[in-house]
Amino acid sequence: MKVSVASTLLLAASAIAGRSPQHVNKKLPERMRREPANLPAVGLDKRTTNKKKHHIIPQNKNTTKYAVDGTKIPDVDFDIGESYAGLMPISSQKNASELYFWFFPSEDTQASDEILIWLNGGPGCSSLEGLLQENGPFLWQYGTYAPVKNNYNWNNLTNVIWVEQPAGTGFSSKGSTPGATSEEEVAEQFAGFWKNFIETFGLQHKKVYVTGESYAGFYVPYIANNFIQKNNSALYDVHGIMIYDPSISYDVVLQDIPAVSFVDNWSGLFNLNQTFMDDIHNRSDKCGYTSFLEEALTFPPKGLLPSPPNVDYSMPGCELWNDIFNAVSLVNPCFDIYQVATTCPLLWDVLGFPGSFDYLPEGASIYFNRTDVQKAINAPVQEWEECTGGILRKDTSEYTSLSVLPKVIEHTNNVIIGQGMLDYIISFNGTLAAIQNMTYNGAQGFSHGPQTWSDFFVPYHSELNQGDLAGSGVQGKWNTERGLTFATVQLSGHMIPQYAPSSAYRLVEKLLGRVKTLGTETNFSTQKGNFGNGLKFITANVTTD
Repeated sequence: MKVSVASTLLLAASAIAGRSPQHVNKKLPERMRREPANLPAVGLDKRTTNKKKHHIIPQNKNTTKYAVDGTKIPDVDFDIGESYAGLMPISSQKNASELYFWFFPSEDTQASDEILIWLNGGPGCSSLEGLLQENGPFLWQYGTYAPVKNNYNWNNLTNVIWVEQPAGTGFSSKGSTPGATSEEEVAEQFAGFWKNFIETFGLQHKKVYVTGESYAGFYVPYIANNFIQKNNSALYDVHGIMIYDPSISYDVVLQDIPAVSFVDNWSGLFNLNQTFMDDIHNRSDKCGYTSFLEEALTFPPKGLLPSPPNVDYSMPGCELWNDIFNAVSLVNPCFDIYQVATTCPLLWDVLGFPGSFDYLPEGASIYFNRTDVQKAINAPVQEWEECTGGILRKDTSEYTSLSVLPKVIEHTNNVIIGQGMLDYIISFNGTLAAIQNMTYNGAQGFSHGPQTWSDFFVPYHSELNQGDLAGSGVQGKWNTERGLTFATVQLSGHMIPQYAPSSAYRLVEKLLGRVKTLGTETNFSTQKGNFGNGLKFITANVTTD
């Protein structure tokens, strides 16, 4: 009999993960426990073979003071490779603010003329979160026993720098520089840091890619636009940006207006009673949310949207996002706004912040708060927290979809927005509504809706370890129009590199030009072997009774 694709992929996934159903007293067939030998892994050779030690970055007095010994990272029992970290001033002024960075040069020969910046959001959240739990060379995600090698380390693909910014975030110091009160000021201060960094490491004339997530929906477009306006290809040659689940429009557009449609789509994960569901539907209608969303999600758009209802949160009874959160938290006390499929118990996080919760069990410590860790990574010995309060508390800048984002699209014709479909804090319909009201490259929004979009394909692969597993095959949908690509990741929450690392890896390949489209059914560019899309092999080796 025929085996469905879904069944086939389930068998393959079980084989790779080595799952055991002992808790239900069921023995898996032997074929499901074998890892298919012909599936190549994603990482570069340097992760599995011993190579003669060499330096990618020239060693001199400017660079060696930032060098990190990759064999001496506390609790990490493997070499994380060549890297450089420390504080870099934003200007030449005395006692200027300094931004903390951790830079990993890449051994990929395709990366010789490029560099990628990663920024977490907040505002005030450390990009070391991204390094340790999303896309860095080693991972220590919440609920896991110890750090593991990251098969989907973005440094496999290109030169990557993680930066804690604005000043005052994480290890970064404010000095005597006035705190930024707008994204324009943030971008200008970052540009000063970037000039010093590039000149210190001799990285002039590189293609620059700026990436980030969440509140970096502000940071990334404003920094990219600042770089573009400087018109200096030696330092600021922006070739593309990518933002995941980004803040690009009004909070009411990204949260309250699409809240009811999100709950409808994931009703089984919210498990709210019918009385409550009827109430939020009625209020969505009365608040003008239902009609606004219907107009916003028209393809192609009929024209610019009116000002969103309740944009200043002055309408009583219309804060639906908060009301839904309060209700679902009674049903599921471990409900996570970043990934709505999460249930109890809370998992311990070495950064002290699993999902939506600030959680520090008695006797536990926060990784980057440890003195031995701080000394190993050239960080100042001080109190560190994942998200620092008081940063950009009075941000006066315009939302990026209404200001600088269209300019960056028009300049680069290479902008990617990724959306985790299990994300409640910034949901799909809200992001899409913001795009539909944005004019760029001579037209407004997308001309056709999600029902016509193409499948987002992630190559089949084996894994280097069971602490680092990621999906393959069709993972979502994508659409590209006039230089903007919007991609959904069906089983991801807010932090796509954390919840869906293989999808994020493919998105980086698209940004860097390693693949033409997100529908391309070819191996990852760092995947050894000639395996194609892998489906033929998997189906050919599945037997049925």
